[in-house]
Amino acid sequence: MLEKPIVQQRGFRNIVKDGEIIGFQVKVRSTYYRGIYLSEIFPGAMVVDGKVYPKKDVIWEVNGKEYTTDQMETETNVHWCCTNDTATLKVYVPGGLSQGYHDVEVRFKFSSSYLPPQLQTHMDPDEELPETDIPGLMAGNGRHKRRLLLV
Repeated sequence: MLEKPIVQQRGFRNIVKDGEIIGFQVKVRSTYYRGIYLSEIFPGAMVVDGKVYPKKDVIWEVNGKEYTTDQMETETNVHWCCTNDTATLKVYVPGGLSQGYHDVEVRFKFSSSYLPPQLQTHMDPDEELPETDIPGLMAGNGRHKRRLLLV
């Protein structure tokens, strides 16, 4: 079952491979009732405790496969379902994160089939724009924040 917030507590953990911590991950859910194709997502940076991980360093895992943000731009056949699927956002950084509470901000926006094309010029989630400048944008201001506990 998905949690109500876009940024999920469940799935927030360090990534361990061969006994070593090689990064961390956080899961997010979509709020769009129709689901989203990867090419409709405008990914941005991830910010953890004030440290910015640029979008090029954030790997999106959808339906069990990893995609870079460059790959997502052209991926028109992979659909992220909203009803029961989360996307896992991964940052590969040696040592991952320390145990305890972390302030996590995930930045992304998405387009929909009925979003007017002129609004798509404002789809960069890293750009500083007040939410009121983009009325009707599905993902709000594209910055989804939550305090999470890593155990």
